[in-house]
Amino acid sequence: MTDRTINSTRETPGAGQSGGLFLLILLGLFAAAVVLGILRQPFLAFPLALVAFFILPGFYTVQPNQSMALIVFGNYKGSDRTTGLRWVPFWYGRKKVSLRVRNVTSEALKVNDQRGNPIEIAANIVWRISDSAQALFDVDDYAAFVTIQIETALRETARQYAYDHGDDGQPTLRDDAEIVGQRLKADLQARVDVAGVTVDEAHLMHLAYAPEIAGSMLKRQQAEAVIAARQKIVAGAVGMVEQALEQLSARGVVRLDEERKAAMVSNLLVVLCADREAQPVVNTGTLYG
Repeated sequence: MTDRTINSTRETPGAGQSGGLFLLILLGLFAAAVVLGILRQPFLAFPLALVAFFILPGFYTVQPNQSMALIVFGNYKGSDRTTGLRWVPFWYGRKKVSLRVRNVTSEALKVNDQRGNPIEIAANIVWRISDSAQALFDVDDYAAFVTIQIETALRETARQYAYDHGDDGQPTLRDDAEIVGQRLKADLQARVDVAGVTVDEAHLMHLAYAPEIAGSMLKRQQAEAVIAARQKIVAGAVGMVEQALEQLSARGVVRLDEERKAAMVSNLLVVLCADREAQPVVNTGTLYG
């Protein structure tokens, strides 16, 4: 990391000039050369045409959210972000870089989550170039570099979280997408800083168990859902039975000894917790017969 910092190239304002003035000079030189040619003054016309010939290659245009890096004999001389018609001497090399926002959706990757379960995951990344000099001179191909780093950061982030049901309330990939996205953005930003790239957004776009375990995990989720539902049903049934016994005792509707209370509790719980509707049996005799 230290070597990257020492050898990094930082963007500086370029030496480009307004092209309007040089366009007028160019047109004036061409007009003067033509007039002198008509007047049969080749010794004067030729130098003017030659100067115009060297001025012409120096023109270039810069659109909004573009940067033109200027290079002289391999030396970086700055970047020009001023929009419109611009001009530099013809010996200046020029490389155009787009500063526009880019949107990339990664391929679905198969990785292991924190528990070692194979999952499929993909992310959507919004990024842009903030330093054109670093993008051009500090990495070989900044677009390919960012794509590779997206995959690397996504794999590393996925390994830090379980797919679901985190231990001790820990964030999970499925239930805490915002936290995972922030972690992915921070990790990716640290990786692409060397390329002069800024990551604006990072979100998970696809998340699923790998096909080889998807069926088993679905059964586990269904079982957990059934258990959770049963727990709520039992808790509600116990409360209803307790309330019924208290109201019967308080109103003096019927007096039950402990054995018959137990039988009543058992019957009520069977009715309230059963999967099927209970078939009532009408007792025509006495409760204490």
